[in-house]
Amino acid sequence: MAREEALGDGLSDQGHRHRQARGEAFVTYSFLRRVAFSLATGAALALVTASPSQAAAKIQHLTSPGGIEAWFVQDATVPLIAMEYSFAGGSAQDPKDKPGVANLVGDLLDEGSGDLDSKTFHERLDRRAIELSFSANRDTFRGSLRMLRDNKDEAFDLLRMALTSPHFDTVDVERIRSQVISGLRRETTNPTSLASRKFLEVAFGDHPYGRQTNGNLDSVPTITVADMKDYVGRVLAKDGLKVAVVGDVDPATLGKLLDHTFGSLPAKAKLTPVPDVEAAKPPQRAFVTLDVPQTVITFGGPGVKRSDPNFMAAYVVNHILGGGGLSSRLYREVREKRGLAYSVFESLLWMEHSAVFIGNTGTRADRAGDTIDAIEKEVRRIAEEGPTQKELDEAKSYLKGSQMLALDTSSKLAQALLQYQQDKLPIDYIEKRNAIVDAVTLDDAKAAAKRLWGQGLLTVVVGRAPQAAAQPAAATPKSN
Repeated sequence: MAREEALGDGLSDQGHRHRQARGEAFVTYSFLRRVAFSLATGAALALVTASPSQAAAKIQHLTSPGGIEAWFVQDATVPLIAMEYSFAGGSAQDPKDKPGVANLVGDLLDEGSGDLDSKTFHERLDRRAIELSFSANRDTFRGSLRMLRDNKDEAFDLLRMALTSPHFDTVDVERIRSQVISGLRRETTNPTSLASRKFLEVAFGDHPYGRQTNGNLDSVPTITVADMKDYVGRVLAKDGLKVAVVGDVDPATLGKLLDHTFGSLPAKAKLTPVPDVEAAKPPQRAFVTLDVPQTVITFGGPGVKRSDPNFMAAYVVNHILGGGGLSSRLYREVREKRGLAYSVFESLLWMEHSAVFIGNTGTRADRAGDTIDAIEKEVRRIAEEGPTQKELDEAKSYLKGSQMLALDTSSKLAQALLQYQQDKLPIDYIEKRNAIVDAVTLDDAKAAAKRLWGQGLLTVVVGRAPQAAAQPAAATPKSN
């Protein structure tokens, strides 16, 4: 499963209705409530292929008259505008005893604001084919806005209202809360969800990264409107705002739209400091009993932060081990040679205050032990020997060639430009990236492999207890 490093942190963002799939999510739970963008807009989006890649070299650093900064690519190929933006904070700003606040805020910002109730707000979005969504990951509260050029004034105004005057009406809060709780209940019998939760607990303990973005069955019922308003007041502020825009709009008009949308937000956020943390040291193994026929195995350990000078070497060698889909070592060893699992993948994930590598696979309950052994053996081998020169050359060739294909729509390019800002990369990173990949030597890759995997794995196994693996599954799975 190849993923583009530009698209950054996706660590276990499951449970959010509006979350769009982004590059580094190791578990993708996209509960999107509004997938359709209208037939007209969808047809127009299909025409954007290749133009953002050509426009990538024309990234502008725009500052609005009111001081709002944005990375901007002006592209008039089709009459569309895509904007991605984020506020520093994310779910790490949830109260310790109330994880899930940021997630609920994201679910409710478009449920009525200003002088519009929820129904009217959504009717205006749908009538103009405006796509507006919010999501929370660990470090940021993110938003996405897409529209036809002619509807830009209304689209940006609806976003302004959602950010500055959300209603949080009781009827809407309870409706959305019940949806989140239903999702959390489903997760209690979902082996992948349970593995994700347990891995975070093992890796990060009491740190905010150890808590689930969508909360839990104890916390979500206790979240109040006051909690959500407090979050909005503390987090949605201009000093933590980053913006990326791609589309058919001129700089002067965009500057006015940015000021209208974000200009009335507080100047300074009031964030609770989040300490740096290193994931727990391997080797460790945890087991969660769940009476289902397929066992889920999640494995990982401490990773490499995006600011680390050796990040690209780690990214390239990780592609060789588990990020390269059908070409990866883990896929060949676990799937092709032994037939133990349908798929297996592994990714680097980085956040503001930590980094991990993490992988996942599912297998028949009675073959879980063999699958873990095969993964651990391949991890030990690459840690001790590193990749071959041929593997390194092929990985570098793929990663260079895939860059532009990963940015083939306005929305993808805007997402990448936002992530570059969050990762504190230079505005010309797209132009420099291939040279950075090329500069990775075999010695660099071997050192990165030893650093990443030399200590072994944190492994979480969710499934039947070993002594019950040969028995048929119960009609109704139970979790412990």
